Amino acid sequence: MKNAISLLVFVVIVIGAGSAIGTLTAPGEWYAALNKPFFNPPNWVFAPVWTLLYLMIAVAGWRVWQQPGHPALFRLWLVQMGLNFLWSPLFFALQMPGVALVVIAALLATISLFIKTAWPLDRVSGLLFIPYAAWVGFASALNAAIFFLN
Repeated sequence: MKNAISLLVFVVIVIGAGSAIGTLTAPGEWYAALNKPFFNPPNWVFAPVWTLLYLMIAVAGWRVWQQPGHPALFRLWLVQMGLNFLWSPLFFALQMPGVALVVIAALLATISLFIKTAWPLDRVSGLLFIPYAAWVGFASALNAAIFFLN
């Protein structure tokens, strides 16, 4: 029961914070007016993708937190969450796609390091981060294209 409650706390915090940031920094007129690359998906794609990714991120974080012998891995998890939650305010609210590009590149590097570090310790957590890495890689390309097109 204790494990189920702590997992639920991770899920609520990660999805809740991600949803709140997404809602507070939703794309507006500025974003709509930007030149975008041909591979820019429709806006409705982002919410379901991020909800699923945040669920996997939460489960991975919970799994790592359950293993007190690996504090460095949990710190990596915390760093990637901080970078993740920083990107939307930088890109959408502050309208700084160049700075956001630096942050998303750091996020992708941190996610990759998390996967590499988790792999021998908790393969499930590493596997849970692979779709996240793929999506952030795509988002990095999208961010870069928007930066260079504008």
